[in-house]
Amino acid sequence: MTTLFTSYRLGGLTLPNRTVMAPMTRGRATAGGLATPSMATYYAQRATAGLIVSEGVQPSLIGQSNPGTPGLHTDEQVEAWRPVTAAVHANGGRIFAQLMHGGRVSHPDTTGLQPVGPSAVPAVGDVFTPTGPQPAPMPRALPIAEVPEHAQSYARTARRAVDAGFDGVELHGANGYLISQFLSSNANLRTDRYGGPITNRIRFAVEAVAATVEAVGGERTGIRLSPGGTFWGVEESEVRELYTALLTELAPLGLAYVHLEATADEEVLVALRRAWPGTLVMNPVFPMGPKQTSRDDADHWLGLGADLISFGRAFLANPDLVERLRDGLPIAPVDEATYYQGGDAGYLTYSAYQHTA
Repeated sequence: MTTLFTSYRLGGLTLPNRTVMAPMTRGRATAGGLATPSMATYYAQRATAGLIVSEGVQPSLIGQSNPGTPGLHTDEQVEAWRPVTAAVHANGGRIFAQLMHGGRVSHPDTTGLQPVGPSAVPAVGDVFTPTGPQPAPMPRALPIAEVPEHAQSYARTARRAVDAGFDGVELHGANGYLISQFLSSNANLRTDRYGGPITNRIRFAVEAVAATVEAVGGERTGIRLSPGGTFWGVEESEVRELYTALLTELAPLGLAYVHLEATADEEVLVALRRAWPGTLVMNPVFPMGPKQTSRDDADHWLGLGADLISFGRAFLANPDLVERLRDGLPIAPVDEATYYQGGDAGYLTYSAYQHTA
């Protein structure tokens, strides 16, 4: 019988259990986008997860969304990540880097550059900047000749990630960032081969994934998607048809996995499970909603055909989450005020469960 604690073969990796630590922005990198010793400790503490997916890592300076996030587009950044991946491996873990191009969800005060997007349509809401939240600026619409350069940025960064010791990469195709913007029917108003009908709106995602597979191999490549999600003001028409078409195009590429967020009705998500012939990672609850993923949620989705279950916030306050889930121990609450504040408080200060005599 398959349970959350049954091992799983993922590409060239054997996962000891089916828990995945979901990617979560923590804002602890240096000003130059370098990983730090504290980040090595943070990820190593959580190495009992079947798989760790890192926080979003920008594939270029213009792709940086938030201040304090790490990059993987310079030699110095690669070198800074090596102690992090080595620490995870030393503790018996496995780690993929999430490659996150923010697209229009960025600000010149963060990067010194005007954000780019599929069209000149700003994101909805305030974006993070070094001086606090500011209204999302107007992005520069990418000319068609420039679009492939941004698709290729994922592949270049994937090579650097492998060089830095990561076991693979996950393209961030969710939550209103660049790939999600191209999938959108209101952020993408293009009339060329990258906009309009579904076959065109999925093109950027497919090209980015295909380039990454060519760079590092399918078994080292995953993608995260948020079907029907409305993050940063994106909207998607024909959600079920859009994502079925995307998964159909991705299927021949031999990916390590597709990672779905619970941003659509369960009926749609189950249909996408059936449409995807490979490994499915499922994040069972709405991202950043009031509810955190529980053991019951995990078991429910394993029963619906998911292969792996990702947990987000529960891993922040519970570095030993796998053990707590296995033994039915209490799940410690997370201090939301420390999510992005920097420093080690609310980062390295959560401990394993303390058993009493």
